[in-house]
Amino acid sequence: MLSEIKLKFASKENKRLLSNFVSLSALQVANYLLPLITIPYLVRVLGIEYFGLLSFASATIAFFCIITDYGFNLSATRDISKYRDDNKKVTEIFSSVMIIKLILMFLSLFLLTLLVFSFDKFSKDWEIYFLTFGIVVGQVLFPEWFFQGMERMKYITYLNILAKSIFTIAIFVFVKNPADFYIVPILTSCGFIIAGIWSLFLVRKEFGIQFKLQDLKILRYYFYDSWYIFTSNFGVNLYKNNVIIILGLFTTNTIVGYFSISKKVIDAINSIAKVISRTIFPYINNKYKEANKLLTAFLLKVGRVILLYTLVIFICVLFFADYISILASGEVYDEVVNSLKIMSLVPLVIALNIPAVHILLLCKRDRYFARSVLTGAITDLVLLFVLIPVFGYIGASFAVLITELLVTILLYYYAFKLIKLKI
Repeated sequence: MLSEIKLKFASKENKRLLSNFVSLSALQVANYLLPLITIPYLVRVLGIEYFGLLSFASATIAFFCIITDYGFNLSATRDISKYRDDNKKVTEIFSSVMIIKLILMFLSLFLLTLLVFSFDKFSKDWEIYFLTFGIVVGQVLFPEWFFQGMERMKYITYLNILAKSIFTIAIFVFVKNPADFYIVPILTSCGFIIAGIWSLFLVRKEFGIQFKLQDLKILRYYFYDSWYIFTSNFGVNLYKNNVIIILGLFTTNTIVGYFSISKKVIDAINSIAKVISRTIFPYINNKYKEANKLLTAFLLKVGRVILLYTLVIFICVLFFADYISILASGEVYDEVVNSLKIMSLVPLVIALNIPAVHILLLCKRDRYFARSVLTGAITDLVLLFVLIPVFGYIGASFAVLITELLVTILLYYYAFKLIKLKI
């Protein structure tokens, strides 16, 4: 068995695939698990109400992250992967994407200002939202899509982990009482911004790519080329993040705090699927033009692996929710336990999306992907406004699960319709 595994990873391509998987896994640890480590401490020091406020602010700012990402996490990765050996073309793609993202960042800051000073819900804690906006700045500066397309994730993983680890440790050092709640978004934003600056330095040093101004015609091309993926990502993140916001509008920061704990645990588990998806995307993007059968076979093999590990996770979350609540928040909160049990099936459903999503994107059927997730987003909004006023966080948990199931069904409907797979 060991010799077979070694043989599989003997080729240069498979070694690179494994290296990217390890690097992306480590990157997701920094993005999801490091913040998860601070939850028990923040809940104890700040109290569940302030923790809920910070979670509400993060969910609000997440929408501006969607705007500035603008689907480039997939479209730019696809383009960089295709032209990785053409330095001139890569420079064009990199510069165009960075210009568009910077423009969208300033637009987002303007929209945030309007939002914060137009509603009392936001204006009474206005500084928290602007401090948290540093996350958007950091994500704009951090060209993860570039390194994914080049399949060289290791270049930025270690520096990213170092920056975010330092600022995670700083939370334990500087946050000592409820009055220090404003320090949390400052430290979090600094971690993202410094990681972004370091990554840009590596783009120039390791790959020789320099930023160059681009013609309006070129910028317009890349802007419209990512439109369907942007609408898809907006739909996905709409139903992934609006649950916190709508729950906050109908309930209290305390309830938001409880639900946010369980949601962060589920999101951390979902990051495993994200690692797999982002690792294989540039790899099969190159392979697709060589053999459609290879693509189908590879994705189905990945699907079987995903099914196995997510079933194990589902069972663990369902039967050990009490222990997970203790690990994540320091105590057994009924609200956290109940939400975890309801959403325990979500990681399985999301992970099973991967083969269908990649088939649609690699076959350039972005509109089918967009149609699926936007349908899910609309359904999610309806469910949240119906269920939360009546059932509170329980209704929010069921809305998350039902929406993910619907999106999965739609994605496979379009994927099977496209390539006529027979299983």
